[in-house]
Amino acid sequence: MIPLRPLGLGEILDGAVTTMRTHWRSVLSVTAVVAVIVQLATVIFQRYSMNRLMTDPGSITGPGEMLDVMGGSLAVSAVSIFIQVIGGVLATALLTMIFSRAVLGQPSTVAGAWRDARPQFLRLAGLTLLLTLASAALLLVLMLPGILASSTGLALLGGVAGLALLAWLWVRFSLASAALMLEKATIPKALARSAKLVSGAWWRIFGISMLTALIVGIVSMIIAVPFSAMAVIFGGGFDDIVAGNTPDSWPYLIIMALGGVIAMAVTMPMQSGVTVLLYIDQRIRREALDLELARAAGVQDYGTPGAAAPHPGAGG
Repeated sequence: MIPLRPLGLGEILDGAVTTMRTHWRSVLSVTAVVAVIVQLATVIFQRYSMNRLMTDPGSITGPGEMLDVMGGSLAVSAVSIFIQVIGGVLATALLTMIFSRAVLGQPSTVAGAWRDARPQFLRLAGLTLLLTLASAALLLVLMLPGILASSTGLALLGGVAGLALLAWLWVRFSLASAALMLEKATIPKALARSAKLVSGAWWRIFGISMLTALIVGIVSMIIAVPFSAMAVIFGGGFDDIVAGNTPDSWPYLIIMALGGVIAMAVTMPMQSGVTVLLYIDQRIRREALDLELARAAGVQDYGTPGAAAPHPGAGG
């Protein structure tokens, strides 16, 4: 699916899309199942918990009730994010294996991907939890002086500094999941491997990751907007919004969930694919991984003087 040499931006994006298209059965099976589970859990939670956690804004009479509203909103967001993170861990584990085999031109099945991913699944979950909690703790620590001093400006300054630092750390450890899954590494080793591979290429990886996020965001929005409109018009959401309430009827939530399933099924493979290909690209650039890939793919005499360069599609 990729040429066995350092990859350009277009080759990384094209490799991810080509793999999705060629191995669509395995990819779609993984993403569709994960998306349905995530959206189903989210819908059930929102339907039965929204009324208890959310308060009508018109009934707020003091700071105490405002804090209750903010706490309820944070609780809803936190649970929704947690559900998505768990689903993302499962999808990442399976898709990483599918994409890694696709690089060698080898077919994949969901059962085979799970068999390869299962030994590392708990470690991947631990890595994801560690990065999530560390990010939240770092942001809180930098904002805490402003919060304790009741200074909005100082808190905002700490928040901006925290976001900048998180962006740097996010890129630095962006390849940790691929290293953990494909090298069967421990969490500390995966973090160290990612930092080593990203060193000297931070801006390049940042740019490719941001472009991927932009593409994924646009695709998600294109899919979500029609479903949001249908949910408002046909799902009873319009009446709730006019009344100042948060829509939580079954028709509204189901229509929104259908849009979410389609968006997740389409965008998750793109993100995972780019991460895997960035990892492989950095190893090709630093460790001549292309030689190992060529041997694994059965490319004869690759890398020997006078040997013909493999076709970009050779060996995958």
